[in-house]
Amino acid sequence: SFQFSVFSFQFSVFSFQVTNGLSLQEGFMIAETPAPPYYAVIFTSTRTSGDNGYGEMAELMVRLASEQEGFLGVESAREEVGITVSYWRDLASIQKWRGDVQHTVARNKGRSDWYTAFKTRIALVERDYGFVRDTASVDESSFNPHRDSGVS
Repeated sequence: SFQFSVFSFQFSVFSFQVTNGLSLQEGFMIAETPAPPYYAVIFTSTRTSGDNGYGEMAELMVRLASEQEGFLGVESAREEVGITVSYWRDLASIQKWRGDVQHTVARNKGRSDWYTAFKTRIALVERDYGFVRDTASVDESSFNPHRDSGVS
């Protein structure tokens, strides 16, 4: 069992990695995605005041999305503006998730109760790169390449 705070009025960040397509691993700040290409669904929002069941529904949506075929991971941060990026293998997986009955209920509740504004963008990720710092050491040699799947 895991617990986390999603979309509070103070800054919060979470992400999950799907392992073998089924289980969640907590503790990754950046989703571990496969080599491109894959898709990113970028959901940007501003909230109404009060929780009104939002936190519980957000947790449920992350859990249900992670069970969908084609789901690769999610990252989210919220302060004044919330940004959630979910990663998907293909457009068909995104469309199937959009048609999920519980996701539809959540989207409708978002329009009626939780958001003052939102925008969803779907983008093809053609390249990604990054690094992971070795926390045991802070010298320059501790910077390790994570992955570079394109040209710098």
